[in-house]
Amino acid sequence: MGARDWPPKPPTLRGRSESGPSASAVMDSTAIAPVVAIVKDLFFVARIRETARLAGVPLVFARTPDELTAALARKPRLALIDLTGGFDYAKIFDELDAARPPVLAFTTHALAKQTQPWHARCDRVVTKETLTAELPTLLTEGIPS
Repeated sequence: MGARDWPPKPPTLRGRSESGPSASAVMDSTAIAPVVAIVKDLFFVARIRETARLAGVPLVFARTPDELTAALARKPRLALIDLTGGFDYAKIFDELDAARPPVLAFTTHALAKQTQPWHARCDRVVTKETLTAELPTLLTEGIPS
């Protein structure tokens, strides 16, 4: 990648609002159920978005209760949630429990104890480092049984 290629351009998205990258985004694919990502951290938003694009996995970001409700109506095959994002986790997990997609959450080593109350409501909890290493496989294959 040359200097002229940096920063990389975001993928072309359908359903993107005028408010920019922080808005809910849906990749154009109808063959596979989407992954819903409840993430604020821009580093991980970019990493997840690019990895999903390269893997051909449709992705929806949800940062508000309305966006989450709309994303869950699409029957996602995986919910990816950042436990360090400062969301209203009680509301999020209540909605996730009702829709019941597999839930993969991520946290940091430093915040593992603080996020512990939410771990039981997830199918798998990993550190940010593990998420980074396993993201392509997790997006394409889901959470191993």
